Amino acid sequence: MRVGVAGGLAGLLIGGVFVLVAGVAHAATAVKLAPNDIKATFFNGQPFTAATPSNLKFKMTFSADGKMKREPVGGGARGEGTWTLSKDGFCTAWKGGKEGCFTVVSVGGNKWSVLRGATIMATWSK
Repeated sequence: MRVGVAGGLAGLLIGGVFVLVAGVAHAATAVKLAPNDIKATFFNGQPFTAATPSNLKFKMTFSADGKMKREPVGGGARGEGTWTLSKDGFCTAWKGGKEGCFTVVSVGGNKWSVLRGATIMATWSK
């Protein structure tokens, strides 16, 4: 059986629509945390796990006094810095680095995406 270019393109389009619909469905279930919810859930001195998109993992601890630290689980570098709440989420400043601001979105199953704009910077889990 021979599938022509039109048939191949139709398959790609159908696959692309499926991915788009799946992405929209995922986005619809995501819930953005308010700054005070971020503070209550994560910035309470209790450690949690953070994973980067390249799968580096860290044990993160954000203290109520505005300090934070990360300890690598496997690879990566230790770090210390400070955090503050912002209008939409939170901001961090690691020692030797500049400030970055983020939002946090619940993605279910005790997992949260940390976003800078629309880019996922990390996944937090408890």
